[in-house]
Amino acid sequence: MHDFSRRGMLKATAAAGVGAVVVPGIAAVGAPAASAASAASAAGEGAGRKCPPAQLTGRIVRPDDPTYTDARLGWDQLFSHYPLVIVFAQNTQDVVNALTWARQNDVALRVRSGRHALEGWSNVDNGLVIDISELKSVHIDTDSRIATVGAGLNQLEAVTTLAKQDFAVTTGTEGSVGLSGATLGGGFGFLTRWLGMACDSLVGAEIVVASGDECAKVIKADLRQKSDLLWALRGAGNGNFGIVTSLTYKVAPLKSVTYLQATWQGIGDLHAIFDAYQRTAPTTDDRLGTQLEIHRNQIFLFGVLPEGTPDEAKQLLAPILSIDSPDVTTQVGNWGDVYAGFQIPTELEPANWKFFSQFTRKPFPSEAIDIVTSFMQDAPTDDSNFFVQAFGGNVRKSPRGGTAFPHRDALFYSEPGVGWGKRGTQPGVCDPLTSQCQAWIAEFSQALRPYVNGAYVNVPNIGQQDWETAYWESNFDRLRQIKAKYDPHNVFQYDQSIPPASSSRSEHDHW
Repeated sequence: MHDFSRRGMLKATAAAGVGAVVVPGIAAVGAPAASAASAASAAGEGAGRKCPPAQLTGRIVRPDDPTYTDARLGWDQLFSHYPLVIVFAQNTQDVVNALTWARQNDVALRVRSGRHALEGWSNVDNGLVIDISELKSVHIDTDSRIATVGAGLNQLEAVTTLAKQDFAVTTGTEGSVGLSGATLGGGFGFLTRWLGMACDSLVGAEIVVASGDECAKVIKADLRQKSDLLWALRGAGNGNFGIVTSLTYKVAPLKSVTYLQATWQGIGDLHAIFDAYQRTAPTTDDRLGTQLEIHRNQIFLFGVLPEGTPDEAKQLLAPILSIDSPDVTTQVGNWGDVYAGFQIPTELEPANWKFFSQFTRKPFPSEAIDIVTSFMQDAPTDDSNFFVQAFGGNVRKSPRGGTAFPHRDALFYSEPGVGWGKRGTQPGVCDPLTSQCQAWIAEFSQALRPYVNGAYVNVPNIGQQDWETAYWESNFDRLRQIKAKYDPHNVFQYDQSIPPASSSRSEHDHW
């Protein structure tokens, strides 16, 4: 779900000549097969109709399996759950079987791809985890510029695979995040101002939904069929309506980018740098995507300019780069090479993380920047940071069919984050730094509340007040109606899932 680089500085730029990352398990073949699954699940169309007893299929991991610990742990080890069984689906039929089995056996279920659910909601104690991370097929139609991919791709796999054919879609900057989770919550990163949100490029999806009293079936949603569901998947699709097994995108041609990194030592110039950033980055050339990242001892500015030159990038960012004398480096190359170059291996990152998401519609006044300065000076770890990503550009344009993502008029997105602890099998709650880090970020977020609006569903907070409108604003009522249509029994639920609108079941039994 989590689609940003928030773990400290993006790694130093890779050398320009490095080839795209080769990703095992990705075959440039047809889209994930659904025909067998569709036929096999057709018996479950009617309400009340019983399905044959389901058997779990795919790669199945149970607590007595030697790989269970690795299979159950998520990226954020602050959360630790012990599921009854984990099914790593190998095809759509495995997902149909798993969902049917869970319903027939009255077992709680969760859906998982990249393991970045930031409140641990893609895992569940004593329940079934349906993991779709091994659905990695890719089909790219270069003539129509349409790509259909398995929902198990992570963002690094998606970026590098598309880039080999000089195509791109918006993704977040963190490669290990699941592409489907990022897209279904909205999705933004360095290409956002140029291509819009990640969900804006989503033109179709295959999704396994609950059917009748205990069955499951495969449906397709696009602009021609079930367009209401496509609208909901574009910004509210994570674990709310069904299990997405493949995604179809309209891709954009992209041959090269300029990648710029500027570094200031210390944060003494933060006030001037931040103010210049917020008055430049959201209104500059729509191609330019940027991120300003503040640590307790350094400030970083990252920029990506599609089909641009280093001189262009420096000129567009001149109001910021002219402050003091930052160290500035640039690289021109294939987007896949550049993207792979700034990834940080998961094993080198802290085990535990906490973030707060927020949008801003007006520039931060002086007192808000002072708050950022004060908290970052007292940050509990080197992996603590506050970053800002500029919106504007094509974020303000909704695609044909619309989306459930509501924060299009934001000037920028910002996020305080803190990371701590070493990776292992010990739950994060046992770490002596946990209480200090959680208190720091909670106070930081609270201090900024007068200057921010809403929250990002991919960076949720269990304590978020009025989370329904914080994530989706006025779209929430429509989302509840769509939930009632496609999941009237509320099979897909977790702490902050969308509940179905109240209505009689008979209205929805035969859609």
